[in-house]
Amino acid sequence: MVSILAISIVIIAIVIFLSVITTSKAYTYKHTVDPIDEKTHDQDNDKKPS
Repeated sequence: MVSILAISIVIIAIVIFLSVITTSKAYTYKHTVDPIDEKTHDQDNDKKPS
């Protein structure tokens, strides 16, 4: 019974550790947005309904 409890605690510790590492990497990731293509944007404006 004690060995099952010890193994469970070790597994829980590993899962928490990996979760912290993953979350840390996610917060340091720099998100970027592609710039708007002016041609496409102007063409969309020309297609306004009359």
